[in-house]
Amino acid sequence: MVVEDNDLNRKLFCDVLKANGFDVEPVADGELVLDTARSVTPDLIIMDIQLPGMSGVDLIAAAKQDQALRSIPILAVTAFAGKGDEERIRSAGAAGYLSKPVSIMPFMNAVKELLPA
Repeated sequence: MVVEDNDLNRKLFCDVLKANGFDVEPVADGELVLDTARSVTPDLIIMDIQLPGMSGVDLIAAAKQDQALRSIPILAVTAFAGKGDEERIRSAGAAGYLSKPVSIMPFMNAVKELLPA
């Protein structure tokens, strides 16, 4: 599942994942993240941190508090990579962290690292 409000970034992430054989569920609206995750039970959630109206960090924390979602690994992707941000995002429950702009190879390596073999 790809959570990204920027149309170009969301399309890029989805296209790269599809080209690598993954099924993808794109989500543009942070309000829909938890319900969508419950209905599709993804193997991985790729979460933009800066979403309009809500924080990806809050969504990560909420997913980790949710019995149905807590075991799904989350890869946080953010353009806002300041000092202490990675630690704050990981402490909310993110299993992986990438800062934008994201290159294809590091992105795919991070995705593969978080998925069961």
